[in-house]
Amino acid sequence: MSQGFASRGARRLVLALTIVLLSSGYAHAQQKRVVPGPKELPYSEAIVVGNTLYIAGQGGTDESGKLKPGGIGPETQATLENLANVVKAAGFELKYVVAVTVYLADMKEFSEMNKVCRKFMPDPKPTRTTVQVVALYDNARIEISAIAVKQP
Repeated sequence: MSQGFASRGARRLVLALTIVLLSSGYAHAQQKRVVPGPKELPYSEAIVVGNTLYIAGQGGTDESGKLKPGGIGPETQATLENLANVVKAAGFELKYVVAVTVYLADMKEFSEMNKVCRKFMPDPKPTRTTVQVVALYDNARIEISAIAVKQP
């Protein structure tokens, strides 16, 4: 058994335990605080439960809601800036981000996306899962969701 396989197995176990805890009502026993998003959308931008922040998928849009032009690099930068704005609005800091999920429209853009993420996220870098999807809203190239845990 390789060490990489064991690490994936350990991550899967942690994820499974997290899901069990969340579905068992543990998180529901704690107060929830909502970080509101645009009123026309049927979801919250983020929810704080205890010392954990769950951030909805963010895209690479500007203040007017239009995708940042110029390809995956500028769109990734705008996506991360939007993520950082939500983190800040919740009273957290980027250094508290422990896990991100990246949704890419084209895995061929992984390397370019990675360059931007490497410069943007503080050390220690959060864990990350990257998946290619068939499509994203408004023909976006990338969407990123995240979980942050505030240190007491």
